Amino acid sequence: MSGISKEALQPRLLQLKCHFTWKLLLKDTDPEEIEDRLYDQLTFLVTKNKYMVYNLLAYMMHLKGDYPKAIANLEKAEEMIKENNPDETDHRYLVTYGNYAWVFYYLNQYEESQKYIDKVEQIHKELKDTPDQAEIYGEKAWALLKFCGQYYKEAKQCFEKALELEPEDPEWNSGYATAVYRLEVFNGRKCPASECRSIELLKRAIEKNPNDAVVKALLALKLQDLSRSKEAKTYIAKALKQAPSSPYLLRYVAMFYRRAGMVDEALGVLKTAIDLIPTSGFLHHQIGLCYRKKYFYYKKKSGNMYARELNDLIQNTIFHFEKTLEYKKTFVHAYVDLANAYCEVKEYQKAEDTLQVVLTFNLIDEEKQQIYCSYGQLKESCTGSESEAIDYYKKSLQINILQCEREICEKALKKISSKKIKNNFRDAEAFALLGFVHKIIGQRNDAINSYEKALKYDPDNEEYVSELCELKLTI
Repeated sequence: MSGISKEALQPRLLQLKCHFTWKLLLKDTDPEEIEDRLYDQLTFLVTKNKYMVYNLLAYMMHLKGDYPKAIANLEKAEEMIKENNPDETDHRYLVTYGNYAWVFYYLNQYEESQKYIDKVEQIHKELKDTPDQAEIYGEKAWALLKFCGQYYKEAKQCFEKALELEPEDPEWNSGYATAVYRLEVFNGRKCPASECRSIELLKRAIEKNPNDAVVKALLALKLQDLSRSKEAKTYIAKALKQAPSSPYLLRYVAMFYRRAGMVDEALGVLKTAIDLIPTSGFLHHQIGLCYRKKYFYYKKKSGNMYARELNDLIQNTIFHFEKTLEYKKTFVHAYVDLANAYCEVKEYQKAEDTLQVVLTFNLIDEEKQQIYCSYGQLKESCTGSESEAIDYYKKSLQINILQCEREICEKALKKISSKKIKNNFRDAEAFALLGFVHKIIGQRNDAINSYEKALKYDPDNEEYVSELCELKLTI
């Protein structure tokens, strides 16, 4: 054993199915924020699978370089597996032992690493008739779901594999339904009723696990999205009766109330939840959304009649959005919400600084589309920089995802070009801008017409000639 080398261990380590081989990347998340959430889940979640939380915590400790805590969490995972499954076979230890092997590898304790690799291989030998284990797929799926939104699609696929092996398992049914629900609403997406799979899956999850109040709340939110309010209220009432003091349920109840226009009721529920988890970025964001909704309601209703009250509401909005980002530094939507709130109090530099921060993140296209749109609105309406606004609107429009931001940018660019043409009917740039919009949204004939007008007033412009040739060749 004393002759074990690092190089000999590496290929065997890479064969293990555990958090260290699941490509959970540091660049995609904030380890401190996930760590806080996981400790909250250990306190408030009721599940026999808390060992999965300890396993993920061990991996987060690895990302922080804190290996003593990583080992302590793996020991807790082992205890939980033994406590909740005393008569089970060893297969539930596979992920934990794989994590142990990697932790000892990073500690240069190669003999210990080899010992855990051997344990994993021995378990697989005993399970030769069932090489695929639903628990591994399920644990990977839950880890992906907890890590960040960019991994939701892969989480869904892992839950599907777990369900192929154990179709009746309550945990995998709840997880699969949750993953599909999150994908349907991810980044503000609106899923048409004909394409909603989550309703059927959430109902099945409730059937398999009637004690899961959170799944009932997710079903209520989905039904609310589809204007099935009466049915939705029934599920919210059942969930509240079942788990009235669970912060994980209360946050979804608050969302339901706010979207139903019951903002004060939502705030009451959120204040109960925030007392239980004061460092929850999600809860602070929801409180900020409630104050923002009240602010715009009274601003529209009363104008400046209640200036002091309006100021209190927007300051509360800003406070809770700032708290959100203090505790959840990678929450992209909250940056946009905070920047827009700063604009309401004319703190334009703070708004721009906030958007600049989030643009440095590893963003997916939906997030880029939203931020470019918000930046365009900031530049156009708040700082008066129309040329910069056009650049950001164009960037947002070029991302071919059907979100409301794309429609906002299309309308904004058409409005700017129309205004410029009205001021100067020979404005070639304005016609070219209109041509760009028509081209991006697929209106080729209108695009050709606009670029021909642009060339009429600027006949030597090579860019316009190139665009026009390209458009004509596609017809």
